[in-house]
Amino acid sequence: MLIAFNKPYGVLCQFTDRSVPPRPTLANFNLPPGVYAAGRLDFDSEGLLLLTDDGTLAHRLTDPRHKQPKTYWAQVEGEPDRAALEQLRRGVQLNDGPTLPATVSRIDAPVLWPRDPPVRFRRTVPDAWLEITLREGRNRQVRRMTAAVGLPTLRLVRAAMGGVALEGLEPGQWRKLNRAGDPA
Repeated sequence: MLIAFNKPYGVLCQFTDRSVPPRPTLANFNLPPGVYAAGRLDFDSEGLLLLTDDGTLAHRLTDPRHKQPKTYWAQVEGEPDRAALEQLRRGVQLNDGPTLPATVSRIDAPVLWPRDPPVRFRRTVPDAWLEITLREGRNRQVRRMTAAVGLPTLRLVRAAMGGVALEGLEPGQWRKLNRAGDPA
């Protein structure tokens, strides 16, 4: 079984949380029994999360050797110039080594649901949206990459993973997919 889920902001990508007070988890969303996240999205990131009950499929979706593309929409603080975009495209040096090249373009603000809490807004500091496609998946990678080029990420939404897109799912909604990633 393969599930596409729109993970809301402030939800853990696991079914239990031992912290006090407990934070929202995947258990809050009436997902089918026996599924688990194939990959992760940070607590403060939103968007497409794939879940499965098939370990082989989870491995194929997440193992870096398979280089599944993951596309993110990042709202960044600042005005991206050509040099910053080129640096992201070539790969940037992070504390755990250089990143692979990424596909990066500036985009118009996507039509998204409101976030709670809203992203901070400052009249004197511009922001912009980038579409970034990676073929690796390090911890907080997009946030660290944009920060490395002077563009801190304000909001991060995963829009697609492999051949599966977020389209049509509101936060907290999910749909079953067939093995090819199409709606079942």
